Amino acid sequence: MTDIKLKAGTVAPTITVPTIEGGSVDLFSLSGDERWKMVVVYRGKHCPICTDYLKTLNDYTAAFDAAGVDIIAVSADSLERAQEQINKVNPSFTVGYDLKLEQMRKLGLYISEPRSPQESDRAFAEPGLFIMNEEGKIQVIDISNTPFTRPDFKTILMGINFVRNPENNYPIRGTL
Repeated sequence: MTDIKLKAGTVAPTITVPTIEGGSVDLFSLSGDERWKMVVVYRGKHCPICTDYLKTLNDYTAAFDAAGVDIIAVSADSLERAQEQINKVNPSFTVGYDLKLEQMRKLGLYISEPRSPQESDRAFAEPGLFIMNEEGKIQVIDISNTPFTRPDFKTILMGINFVRNPENNYPIRGTL
């Protein structure tokens, strides 16, 4: 991991990536209207666990939308590799690609070298999940150094609904 550690409760760095839909997007830009945003960093085409995780995310897209959360998933893959994997997912969320090493480091992600050219043609980020609240502050940070430890979307959704309920007055945690 890099020396950088994002701090909960702060504004995330500006990180712009191209999208498979065309154009580009800042991973952490908010759409307004009190919406939150969840950024899911996945390893790439070589990772079958990622494909399954993205399919599961797709199953939760409507529930996240109802909770006021926009979604983007991103990897370091090239457009061609990203499209091959995403064709298996048929996502109803935005997908970015070509996440650069310096961007991975800004996010404090673990980074791996490919074991072979068949695995990947470049270094890639290990899983990460970031959630921005309506104020543009980082509400949730979850990073891993392995493909098999990722947060459960049902639990995340439950937590977001709890935090967003004004009666709970729940602060951003882990700010010290």
